Amino acid sequence: MGYTLPVFAAAAAVAALRCLTEGTCPQEVTLALLRPNRCETFAIPQGAPLDSQQALAITYSEPSDPLDLTRHTPIWAWVRWQDPATYPKIHIDGGFGVGRDRATGEAAIYRYARLLLTTNLLLYCPKERAIAVTIVLPQGRDLAERTSNAAFGIVEGLSLLGTTALAHPLSAPEQLERYREDLRQKASQSPTLVFCLGENGLQVAQQLQIPPFLCVKTANWLGPMLVAAAQHHVQQLLLLGYHGKLIKLAAGIFHTHHHIADARQEILTAFCALAGLHQDILHQIWQAPTIEAALKSLETLAPQALPELLRHIANRIEERATAYIHSHCAAPLGRSLQVGCALFGRDRQIVAASEAGEIILRTLASKKLF
Repeated sequence: MGYTLPVFAAAAAVAALRCLTEGTCPQEVTLALLRPNRCETFAIPQGAPLDSQQALAITYSEPSDPLDLTRHTPIWAWVRWQDPATYPKIHIDGGFGVGRDRATGEAAIYRYARLLLTTNLLLYCPKERAIAVTIVLPQGRDLAERTSNAAFGIVEGLSLLGTTALAHPLSAPEQLERYREDLRQKASQSPTLVFCLGENGLQVAQQLQIPPFLCVKTANWLGPMLVAAAQHHVQQLLLLGYHGKLIKLAAGIFHTHHHIADARQEILTAFCALAGLHQDILHQIWQAPTIEAALKSLETLAPQALPELLRHIANRIEERATAYIHSHCAAPLGRSLQVGCALFGRDRQIVAASEAGEIILRTLASKKLF
């Protein structure tokens, strides 16, 4: 198991502050992780005072997943003294490579990251001093282009996201077993469940007021998780995900990590062709740099056709998911599970649902579960 980006940002920041207070950079620092409630020690490969007022330290991300795109990326922390009369005790901001919220302009440094940074920096900051901390991700902008951050309003870099210090290996069998156990427990409480693809799926479920005991977070293991749902006698299952991610299932791709398969633009182009869109539009979708850019282009180029196009995609996802369960589960087990699909867009609003997806949403609403 590795650690999330906020942990390495905090380690670099503490090392830079100690550069200022001690004159040299420590080779390692110990952090209070908070979540979980324990301390861990982290190596500091590089760091030095820049002058008497500022210092810089560097760490390298070590997530658990060998396929994580942030693996070995450098994290810089630039710390400098500030006037305590005009500055807060600890002021944290994001520099180059740290994403910003398009709507507010604020750095994408979220609650746990700020709490982790502040708590650990206060242990070393002299009582009479104040500091400003800027986190820099030199590779952040380039790496962000390979994520869906921009689709959800985070631009110019990566987020310091996470609710815990521990980074679970999303591509490792151990992670699949944890998800299966969560599914088993929740299936014992309700015959209707919602598969939430990633943190964005969980946030949309929360917006819909779907109770947490019905929500099963899934990473990239959609195929095995669908089979497990049938094996645990789930009767209704809603797949809730961002349309630019869940679209892979429409082509029968049931392990959705981009290192395994990523034909999203090709799939979208095929659906556009089936919808009869003009060849010029097909060419733009095919040549778009990302699936998010392609979907944004469709909002402009074919706004009237887009809702029906997304509904076709949702229905196809439902068909392929149902067929996958039938092919991997003996009858009648595999045929007792109704699978539906609901897609949301960049604004985290539902944009399309399959036929069964609409039924499941109505069923949940009628039971006043949300």
